[in-house]
Amino acid sequence: MSNTEPLPDQRQYDVDQGARPRRPRGGDGSGASRAALVIHTIADIAAAFLGLWILLYLLEANRSNVFVEFVEGTADWLAWWSQDIFTMDTDGLRVLLNYGLPAVVYLLVGHGISSRVRRL
Repeated sequence: MSNTEPLPDQRQYDVDQGARPRRPRGGDGSGASRAALVIHTIADIAAAFLGLWILLYLLEANRSNVFVEFVEGTADWLAWWSQDIFTMDTDGLRVLLNYGLPAVVYLLVGHGISSRVRRL
């Protein structure tokens, strides 16, 4: 049955009738929505590096590996302001808190700023 035309006595209706026009997701492509996307992405990448370093440390990755050194250096650079806030005897918990706190802060601040910029 390939004929999809309505029968002559049936009423046709428009699904979008009376609805507001839909904007594409992420705004209208303006500079503000692009800036919000950039801010959101940078916050996510920063948190990802910090989370990856926590994971590599807890899994006892080879610290002489080039990739592990890069992730550690990037995480140290991102978390310079929170180094040694928490001083515990357990190294794993110390790394989790000292690098997890900036990851959460970057996510909260970055996503908050992004949502405010997007509303402009």
